[in-house]
Formats: sequence, structure tokens, C-alpha cells
Amino acid sequence: MTTDIATEVFEEHRSVLMGVAYRMLGRVADAEDVVQEAWLRWSGVDRSEIREPRGYLVRVTTRLAIDRLRQVKSRNEAYVGPWLPEPYATDFGNLGNPRNPGNFEGTVEDTAERAVLADSVSLAVLVVLESLSPLERAVFVLREAFGFPYAEIAAVLDRGEPAVRQLAGRARKHVGERRPRYEVDPAERRDLTERFLAAASEGDLEGLMSLLAPDVRLIGDSGGLSKAPLRVIETADKVGRFLLGVARKNVTDLSFRLLELNGGAAMLILSGDEPDSVFQLDVVDGRIQCVYIVRNPEKLVSLGNQ
Repeated sequence: MTTDIATEVFEEHRSVLMGVAYRMLGRVADAEDVVQEAWLRWSGVDRSEIREPRGYLVRVTTRLAIDRLRQVKSRNEAYVGPWLPEPYATDFGNLGNPRNPGNFEGTVEDTAERAVLADSVSLAVLVVLESLSPLERAVFVLREAFGFPYAEIAAVLDRGEPAVRQLAGRARKHVGERRPRYEVDPAERRDLTERFLAAASEGDLEGLMSLLAPDVRLIGDSGGLSKAPLRVIETADKVGRFLLGVARKNVTDLSFRLLELNGGAAMLILSGDEPDSVFQLDVVDGRIQCVYIVRNPEKLVSLGNQ
């Protein structure tokens, strides 16, 4: 296999490799590092002995991601304040098609496939995945997000198939108990996001309160590098007043952009041309159940050109 063909083969599978790595790690830079390392392994291996390039590349990427995950878990233990995954711009082609792991190119058009992709990269689900062990997380990502057969996952992880099925069962139960139990129409989420932005920017407390569920939660992630709540804020009254207080500060210096992050509508707030923060909402029964705010500048770098 020539270098040009090797590059072509790798690029054919890059989106699924990035999809696996990002879902495993929750950070774009870490995922990109893992995919780059996978490329170095691929470029240096005797490819004439590899019958299934996809299987080899997924195996290498998953194992590298597991090693990286073990490193970042210790890093996250010293994290200042709540930790949230890094927001990622999704176009349903750059993170792989989870319903058809043999076809990673292009946009996912089918509504059901879009829903699966949106769920598998949502901030809410990625937060839950943080509580899994590295092996459980790998099995869950490969099985639930990408639909890999158990036998193939066993080969990736160098484990017996019965052991992989046990890991999958534990991970599925754990995520099922903690993941949000709702489905949201993308148009409804976008509409609520726009109304939320309008109410907050206009200082409309009554309008904002009408959008918030009584037990709404606000989770802010700054990593100690910018201003954000160091604890989760709960109840509509406290969340609403906090948001209005934020909106009143330097609002003339900020601009807003609505875009798709992690499979759903989100607000990118810019200070000049630089990303300042990301707001994303969980919606249940037409009300906002959780507000995520990412203000850690290290997690906004990839959004600079959005």
C-alpha cells in the first residue's frame, strides 16, 4: 500500500475515529491528539499484513483513547468547579454515522439517525459517560453510538466476548439510570433557545421564568480560568436571577450566534471576535430543565471560526 493510498484509507475513516475519540474523552484537543497518534501508528505499520484497515484503526484509536482517558481522569479530579465536555460543532458528518459504522461520509439525513447522533454527543450524555470506567465507556461508545458487534468490540479491547457483554450491560444500566429520559424536537429546542436568548438579553425576568422548569439546574464550567458558578445553581428563581445578572454585565460588548453544538441548538457568545462562552439547554416538556454554560477558554478554542 503506497503512502498516498494509506492516506486515502485513513481519511476515509477519520470521522469515525474522531467520533470514537471525542465520545471517549469529551475534549476536542485530546481527541485530535489521539487521532493524530493513530495516524502515526498507521503510517508506520506494515499495512500489507492488515486485512481490515477500519478494524485496525478503530482498535488503535480506542486503546489510545482509553490510555488518554485514564490520564485526564486524574487531571479532572483537580478541576476547579463543575466539569463539562468541550462543546463540539456537529454537522452529522464530522463525528461519524452512528447507525452505519461502515459509512462515515456525508450528512446524516434520516431523522432517526440524526436523533441517535444528537443523543450520543449531547452534553448531558457525555457528562454521564464521565462516571463510567474507561473500559465501560469504550464498550458503550462502540456498541451504543456506533453499533459495533460484540465480537468486534472484543477484538478491539482484547477481551472475551462474554466479558464485553457484561461491560456493556453494566454501562447501559448505569447510563440508563442517569441519562435524561426525554426526546426533544430539534425545532422546539431551537425555538426555546431563541426565546431564552431574547428574554435574558432584554432583562425580561417574567419571560425567562416562564421558560424555566421549577427545578431547573444551571451548571457552569470555567476551570477556574474565568468567572462562572463554582457550584450548581438550582430552582427557577435562583437560575433566572443569576442569568439576568450576567446579561446586565457588559452586554454591549457581546454578540450572539446561534449554531449547532453537540447535536443541538446552542448559543455562542462572542466578545469582539473571540468566543466568550457557550450556552446550551436541556428541554423537557417544553420547559428548560438544565442550562449548561461553558466559559473555560481552553474549551472554546475550536469554536473560534464558527
